[in-house]
Amino acid sequence: MALSSRFFRGDGKLEACLVSDPAHVTPGAIGEHVGKIQTALQLLNGSKIDSGELAAKQYGASTAAAVLAYKQKRHIINFTYQRQADNIVGKMTIAALDKGMLQFEHAARDPNLCAGKRTPLILR
Repeated sequence: MALSSRFFRGDGKLEACLVSDPAHVTPGAIGEHVGKIQTALQLLNGSKIDSGELAAKQYGASTAAAVLAYKQKRHIINFTYQRQADNIVGKMTIAALDKGMLQFEHAARDPNLCAGKRTPLILR
C-alpha cells in the first residue's frame, strides 16, 4: 500500500507512517514531512498553525492541536486501544489526509469548477 496523492506520494517518512507503527509522526518531529502534514491540515480543515512552527516545519503544540481537531471531526480513532482521538499522525490519520489531498487535487484540476458547472467537492 502506498500513498495516492501527488502531494504525499514518494515522501519516505509519510509512506512509512502509512504502514509502520514506529514510524508515526509525533509532537517534536521536524522536517519536510511535517510541513506537508501542516499544509494538508490547513487546506482540508482550515487549521490555524503557529507561524514559527510552519517556518521550522516543526510538530509543535499548534500542529498537535490541529491534528487532534482533524481527527475529532472525522472520528479517527483506533477502537482496539483508544476511546478518543489523539494528536499523533499514524496509519489511519495519514490515510485520511492522503485521501483528502487526493480529492483536493482532483477538484483543483477540474476546469469546470471555475466556470461554475460543477459543485466543488467538500472535503471532510
